[in-house]
Amino acid sequence: MTSPSLPGFDAGAFVAATLAEDLGGRVSVEGDITAVAAIPAGATLSAVLAARQPLVPAGLWLVPRFFAALDPESRCEPLAEDGTPVAAGTALLRVSGNARALLAAERSALNTLQHLSGIATLTRAHVDAIAGTGATLLDTRKTLPGLRALEKYAVRMGGGTNHRMGLFDAPMVKDNHIAAAGSVRAAVAACKAAGLAGITVEVDRLDQIEEALAAGADRLLLDNMDVPTLRAAVALVAGRVPTEASGGVTLETIRAIAETGVTFISVGRLTQSAPAADIGMDYAP
Repeated sequence: MTSPSLPGFDAGAFVAATLAEDLGGRVSVEGDITAVAAIPAGATLSAVLAARQPLVPAGLWLVPRFFAALDPESRCEPLAEDGTPVAAGTALLRVSGNARALLAAERSALNTLQHLSGIATLTRAHVDAIAGTGATLLDTRKTLPGLRALEKYAVRMGGGTNHRMGLFDAPMVKDNHIAAAGSVRAAVAACKAAGLAGITVEVDRLDQIEEALAAGADRLLLDNMDVPTLRAAVALVAGRVPTEASGGVTLETIRAIAETGVTFISVGRLTQSAPAADIGMDYAP
């Protein structure tokens, strides 16, 4: 399976660390005391990883790495594709190899695949909910430590769009920046003097919009505004800069938010609160 390009993510190190966490600090089948005790060393196993609910797979390319780390001769056959929705009962991947190794790697592989597929599935639900409105769904920096590259990949597989990868790649002036700098104008002016472009400024009241635009904001983050206020904010901005709704967005409210005319909607829960997708590994002779 072809691995996607994820700058800053070391798949080998991630797989090794995840396995070691479950295997007593080492990447070895000897860490699975049950498998070593109950299964002959030369026994083989064939199994299928299957969806137990409708879902959008993400991370299938990582699964073979877990099994190969413990059994380099293991074989994995992909039966689905990341980003393509599947029905409950769909086989996602077939694996065969040393039984001890496959069982020792099973939970690490499933935890990763379930988590990423859960993000992709929740993202797709949000994308579908705003279809036809013209609004673009964005993720945020609300990710699990160490998993940002993977989680943002899963958002893309669900049809969402990545916003900032971190504090390093897009300037955003928020309320605490404004408080520390003294004013919106001072904060934005300092960012422009530093050569930063595409500056987003956070506002949470209508009376802050003109001040932010006068300061030179290239985009407005409309934070924690209700639907009527968002509609008024979009009308006030009148297309002068893109607008982004953020804060408290749910699957139940996102359609109404999108219909206010905002350009973007950022949703932290895509990565922060997505439930793991139900995926199992079952013996398949």
